[in-house]
Amino acid sequence: MAANVTPAGCGPNVDSLYHNLCDLSVAWGIVLEAFASAGVVFSLVLFMSLLASLPFMKDKNRRSSVALHAGLLVFTAGLFCLTFAFIVGKNFSTCASRRFLFGVLFGGCFSCLLMQSVRLNILTRRNSGPPAWVLCLGAVGLWLVEVVINTEWLIITVVRLPLPPLPPPLNGTSETSRATATPCNIGNEDFVMALIYVMVLIVAMVMASAAVMCGKHKRWLREGVCIFLAGVLSVGIWLAWIVMYIYGNGKHGRPAWDDPTLAIALVANAWTFIIVYAIPEVCCLSGDSENQPGAGEELYANQGVGYENILKEHGTQSIFLENKGFSMDEPNPGAKPVSPYSGYTGQLRSSVYQPTELALITKTVGNHPPDTASHDLVIPRATASSTVEGRSSTPSTHTRTQTNGHGGNSLHRTSHW
Repeated sequence: MAANVTPAGCGPNVDSLYHNLCDLSVAWGIVLEAFASAGVVFSLVLFMSLLASLPFMKDKNRRSSVALHAGLLVFTAGLFCLTFAFIVGKNFSTCASRRFLFGVLFGGCFSCLLMQSVRLNILTRRNSGPPAWVLCLGAVGLWLVEVVINTEWLIITVVRLPLPPLPPPLNGTSETSRATATPCNIGNEDFVMALIYVMVLIVAMVMASAAVMCGKHKRWLREGVCIFLAGVLSVGIWLAWIVMYIYGNGKHGRPAWDDPTLAIALVANAWTFIIVYAIPEVCCLSGDSENQPGAGEELYANQGVGYENILKEHGTQSIFLENKGFSMDEPNPGAKPVSPYSGYTGQLRSSVYQPTELALITKTVGNHPPDTASHDLVIPRATASSTVEGRSSTPSTHTRTQTNGHGGNSLHRTSHW
């Protein structure tokens, strides 16, 4: 009758299957429940942040890894949810979920990380990664192998070789009889042996991420270090729970610690993925999208205003500068360059020499010999005369005539109208 007593913290209508979720005397259930719930929320927040930053990513090498990041967050959220199956009691559905989903979810996480390591190895050596569909296809292929293995194992052990049902217990509810008649009646060694393929994925991920550090393009080194640390911590977590699950609990005579051991392994490894890898990568993707300039900024950042751009615009011409003080050779007149500033002389308009009339007359007189025939040079000039004695002012044109003869030079001013 002691089994019907409601533990402290649980209501009277709560089934005994869920007592570990509310039993205050069993602290591990409540603590793991809190960490698992926080992990689910955190995974969803990171997933939405990743999708929100996708439209702002300009680098195609960054965009190709978004699908793998999203897959890792989905499988990590599944690990947090599977923790509740190990906290609650054992029945057919919870035991089947434990056996099938434990390896499937971990296989999905390590498949995504392994393909990320392969992508980084290519980037560090070629600085150009494979397309996204190739990475997704590889991750799905690696994950489906574990799905097939767990499906066959579950079918062989449960469907084809069912356990004989036991008579009902005398006191109504008994955890021992319930576990005996369900798929949870399996040895701990068999449970671990079914996860050998997942262990192979872990070792391959660690080795591939370590090879990333040998690449020549150091831009991708930070992401490789995050994967390597996540892999090393995962190896430590798996070694700890396997040793405890197979040897520690049985040696100390406490098989009731089996469920807490697996639940702690799930939560610890899932939070390792979140803290060590997911958070730095999502922040890195968001930071790169903010630091990348827009189309207009890229256009004007590459163009400057100056004499260099003017020379580039005349790149088809052979433009060169020559210091005349140190060169005695003159360039070829036919290939003489045309400067974009050739129309500008550096002088003001008022300083340009303009000959006067007297200068023109003197120049003309000096150019003719004294014994030549006289020539008349007529230069029209318009003048304005004022009104004289009430007569209207009319413009008059005066012609200055220069006559060059043998008798000398004379100037005649004749008025014509």
